[in-house]
Amino acid sequence: MIQIRDKKFVSFIKAGEIKAEVASLAQTLNKEYEGKDVIFIAILNGAFMFASDLFKEIDLPSAISFIKVSSYSGMNTTGRVDEIIGLMTSIKDKHVVIIEDIVDTGITIEKVKKLMWSEEPASVETCTLLFKPDAFQEKEIPKFIGFSIPNRFVVGYGLDYDELGRNLGEIYQLKEDDSSEKNMLNIVLFGPPGAGKGTQSERLIGKYGLSHLSTGDIFRFNISNKTELGELAKSYMDKGQLVPDEVTIKMLRAEVEKNTEAKGFIFDGFPRTNPQAKALDELLSELGTSISAMLSLEVEEEELKTRLMKRAETSGRPDDADPVIIQNRINVYRAETEPVKVYYEGQDKLFGINGLGPIDDITKLLFEAIDSL
Repeated sequence: MIQIRDKKFVSFIKAGEIKAEVASLAQTLNKEYEGKDVIFIAILNGAFMFASDLFKEIDLPSAISFIKVSSYSGMNTTGRVDEIIGLMTSIKDKHVVIIEDIVDTGITIEKVKKLMWSEEPASVETCTLLFKPDAFQEKEIPKFIGFSIPNRFVVGYGLDYDELGRNLGEIYQLKEDDSSEKNMLNIVLFGPPGAGKGTQSERLIGKYGLSHLSTGDIFRFNISNKTELGELAKSYMDKGQLVPDEVTIKMLRAEVEKNTEAKGFIFDGFPRTNPQAKALDELLSELGTSISAMLSLEVEEEELKTRLMKRAETSGRPDDADPVIIQNRINVYRAETEPVKVYYEGQDKLFGINGLGPIDDITKLLFEAIDSL
């Protein structure tokens, strides 16, 4: 977490993610404008870092120019564009690509495009690193978009808060305490199979009055009740395919919206991947809340195997007693699911909890972590 003036910000998009997306955008632009007379026009001050990195990846014979407009004061966009300063090159009959760091309302970029069209170019398109669909007010969205993000204030990688923070190598978003979010406690209870999530989940629900959201339960409900989403999920499962994250998120949204008076939620079995974690962040942001913490139960592998074997005596699950299947489940968790911890660690939301010892002691550690939020 960082602080700029009176605001606190948490990590949002890492430098590596930005680098990969910039390269992908450049590849798209190289294909789109191959054989065309193209000029890139970057809007200062915010787009200078994005434009520089993007232009390094452009393989086309092309020029770049930097212009200046102003539409932000503090954390609010004014949408005012009085004039464009710095356009010293003729763009007549050229294909113009406006490079912008972020497009939110779209008012500023739309006015810039109109001013560009007055110079009689062959075409005018926008390439933006960040796009806020929930804030967008215009009709035509940018043609080239890096990241679509929730309507939250962001800083870093050229973006500023009162002219500070542009030099940061990654992008940060405003910490929940400094925004107008609902006061909810949303927990991701995390850990490998056999870590004891079920037992501890019940205790957290009892103490904090949270609603339990298990993707397994949600899937079973939708499929057994033959809802539209349930039928769609079943169609993938019947083919032996993974259910797309989009379907799962829609099911979660429906459950969250059913519980409008909830004090918060415990998410069980989701997210399992970084894309799912990002999708969950976007969903909760749209609903005016966010993940408060990930509580990760840390248990050594041999202890996990012992617990799962013991559970097989009463669970009625034959796979719990098969050492090969047990090892495979742990391996899948380590390779595919455990990296999600890094995602929440980057947001300062990860709490590692010692999952060894008496159940009551583990519960106490979980309570202490939540009470410290």
